[in-house]
Amino acid sequence: MAIAYLGLGSNLGDRVGFVQQATSLLSGDENIKLVSTSSFYETEPWHFDTNNWFVNAVIVISTTYHPEELLKVCQRVEAQLGRKRADESGYNDRTIDIDILFYDDKIIDEHENGIDLTIPHPHVHERAFVLVPLLEVAPAYVHPVLNKTISDIYDDIDDPEAVVLYGTRFM
Repeated sequence: MAIAYLGLGSNLGDRVGFVQQATSLLSGDENIKLVSTSSFYETEPWHFDTNNWFVNAVIVISTTYHPEELLKVCQRVEAQLGRKRADESGYNDRTIDIDILFYDDKIIDEHENGIDLTIPHPHVHERAFVLVPLLEVAPAYVHPVLNKTISDIYDDIDDPEAVVLYGTRFM
């Protein structure tokens, strides 16, 4: 089975509830096993203007799905929880966002046949709201492109204090 790291975020409605529901739906799939979860973190929106702060978490799963299949499962869960994808590019408010941050140590850049998948996630090294929860669940994981641990990447970011602990683990 492969190990995947998923970033979950919500800034609409019951933010904590949406992150919990997404985790539950994913771990309820027969091809996915929940390995660990981070705490919840409340964060400002990243690169778009809204008053709605996010609740973010990272979950670690083991799965028999290939990365492309896992992406489809994540998108199905997003749709199930009311995620509306905007037609225009850029970031928008959302009930739930599920990003595949890492999948084992694979490097994937696929953008054809209806698949838009980049692993490792192209912005993981810039986002405190992803790195802080990753520090809880995988501080020694080595980014397969940057060849640095999550701890080392976190030490390099500009605004490491941009994340507020919101609650506790939900596993």
